[in-house]
Amino acid sequence: MHTTSLGGLKVSRIGLGTMGMSAFYTGAGRDDAESIRTIQRAVDLGVTHLDTAEVYGPYVNEELVGRAVKGRRDEVVLATKFGLLSHAGRPGPDSTPASIRAAVDGSLRRMGTDHIDLYYQHRVDPGMPIEETVGALSELVAAGKVRHIGLSEASASTIRRAHATHPVAAVQTEYSLWTRDLEAEVLPTLRELGIGLVPYSPLGHGFLAGTIRSLDGLDAADWRRTNPRFAGDNLTRNLRIVEEVRAVADDVEATPAQVALAWLLAQGEGIAPIPGTKRVDRLEENSAADGIRLTAGQIARLNRVPPASGDRHAEPDMAAIDR
Repeated sequence: MHTTSLGGLKVSRIGLGTMGMSAFYTGAGRDDAESIRTIQRAVDLGVTHLDTAEVYGPYVNEELVGRAVKGRRDEVVLATKFGLLSHAGRPGPDSTPASIRAAVDGSLRRMGTDHIDLYYQHRVDPGMPIEETVGALSELVAAGKVRHIGLSEASASTIRRAHATHPVAAVQTEYSLWTRDLEAEVLPTLRELGIGLVPYSPLGHGFLAGTIRSLDGLDAADWRRTNPRFAGDNLTRNLRIVEEVRAVADDVEATPAQVALAWLLAQGEGIAPIPGTKRVDRLEENSAADGIRLTAGQIARLNRVPPASGDRHAEPDMAAIDR
């Protein structure tokens, strides 16, 4: 597995998002033993970048990751997030210094480690100046509890203000062949400031893998049933994207998922997607995308893919991004 740099933090070019092992996609299918096998296989393959958050579960996903990497902590980069849960009695998102201090200690305990390699604000807190939040994070860096800090779903202007307070290593946001909004402002800002990009949902919540053609196979509790891009006519229109990805995949003798990831990696250095899965076979498929090199013509064809139909989140979640 090749590596790249997120603001000075070395990670595998393809990481592993662990959220779906404990929340949102699992429904009745949660299997911690299978998930632990998948995480450990990832490390065997050179996938060093593991991404979790305290809100996944909540809490149980961090515990799962901690169990999986016990005895192998030095082989991985642990990334987790705070801010969607309050630890200071404040309603709603909470990025106050008091809540952050409580949150980091909880995450360290659950993952069984003395430091977090990359600690993200999960969503920008509209009630707390970003300078104060980043200031509190810088104190955690000075104390050795956190090595690098990050933001998630932040606007270009917020990223600049945060980075001026303390260096930001990475910004995590949705980026894939069906979500390219950040190319207008956020990505150029990251390039200018030397900040890495961690695309979450790089396979469009599994859609770009080409196996979802209707909602019939999704569990009744699956989060995607509430996502506008999976609804009605939007889903039908979005199948056009999958067909283009599949056509390129046939050319390079790869899977659609591998081509979607290879396209992301072709966007330049400092980009480290974190496709999520709880299955070893899917992990191995995704990891193999690191070895695929698309031609200029294939990249141009994928660049012409039409934008996805429908908002990328339901209305309440859309209100919390790009702040």
